[in-house]
Amino acid sequence: MSDTAITTSAAKPGSPGRKTTATGWILHNVVWIWLIALVVIFGMFNEYFFTIFNLLNIMVQATVLGIMALAMALPLLVAEIDLSIPANVGFSAAIGALCNTDLGMPFGIAALIGIAAATFIGFFNAVCITKLKMVSLIQTLSMMIILQGALLALTQGRTITSLSSGYVWIGQETIGGWPVMPVVFLLAIVGMAILLRNTVLGRSIYAVGGNAVASNSAGIRVDRVKILAYSISGFLAGVAGYLLASWQMAITSNQGASYLLYAIAAPIIGGVSVFGGRGSVIGVLGGVLLLTVIQVGLAIISVPSFYVGMIGGIMIFIAVGIDAIRVRYFTDLPSQAPASHEAGAFRLRRPGERKKLRHPSGGKEAAPGGVLEKWCAWAKLVQTVLIACSKRLPPKP
Repeated sequence: MSDTAITTSAAKPGSPGRKTTATGWILHNVVWIWLIALVVIFGMFNEYFFTIFNLLNIMVQATVLGIMALAMALPLLVAEIDLSIPANVGFSAAIGALCNTDLGMPFGIAALIGIAAATFIGFFNAVCITKLKMVSLIQTLSMMIILQGALLALTQGRTITSLSSGYVWIGQETIGGWPVMPVVFLLAIVGMAILLRNTVLGRSIYAVGGNAVASNSAGIRVDRVKILAYSISGFLAGVAGYLLASWQMAITSNQGASYLLYAIAAPIIGGVSVFGGRGSVIGVLGGVLLLTVIQVGLAIISVPSFYVGMIGGIMIFIAVGIDAIRVRYFTDLPSQAPASHEAGAFRLRRPGERKKLRHPSGGKEAAPGGVLEKWCAWAKLVQTVLIACSKRLPPKP
């Protein structure tokens, strides 16, 4: 049965394909289902959860984590990772704060210097990964350790609290009782959504994450796309660092370190695939709100804070498992079939089923990676044997 036939059957009410579509929809929106369920549960345990003050508190706490999650999502979308983002947040915040307090720079220039430093660190990470072919996990892990040490050296183990009123304005100001800081998060969400959905760079990011080799064959400059993704990620880390310093009104010697687990968890829980090429800004927003609601809700019902980390780890495990199920059993249907979009664009792949590639001549179907590569390998082996034998033959008289 062809994919088009499967799509058509999925669109008919009561057919088995409709169950597949429903399962795919649940797997791709599980974060919002969790979020609604937890909001209801926490509200039942404590009515204070639904007060305006608590909802505003959730918005403020979600701002810094949300921008860090957006920064973490970009490397994941290109099938890489950046573990140095939380350390970059703390280091860039310290750079900006010291420029403001020790060097006496205006708060706007000091904040821009910190953001520029974070952007350069993201750019440097990308150059090491693309040009020097370093493994992103190890390279960014080492950068995280370097930045944590640099932050400790900059602060000398002390807490910087002498920030100017202008520097902390955005983290403390309210308009009509509503905090200003979440507006920055909203702008970041809108800007990232436009970037990924309506620009060539955004489409290239998804293409590179889905298949870097095919993207390169199609003319996409893979290295350039990764460098831009990491640079934008560094920029967002710098913005998050400034907002964190402005909100806390201080710089500590381990600034941002506690966000590492949640910055990784939020985009993965929101549906950003660890395999690259999959994910959306709305999903990241759902993951951020879910983790923030868990932290605030557990605090309201008096659950000890050290259980929150364990719960976050469990949620990462569940999210990665769901992502693996999506990748293994659910595949997008061909975009040229109009019914595929109406039916949900998901098809159940049977266990052990391999995606088949049509032979270029239009004849048989061949398994991926197959016949041509094997014949080339055999030809190269025969050529090597013939060359070796020719060297052993005695010279002609």
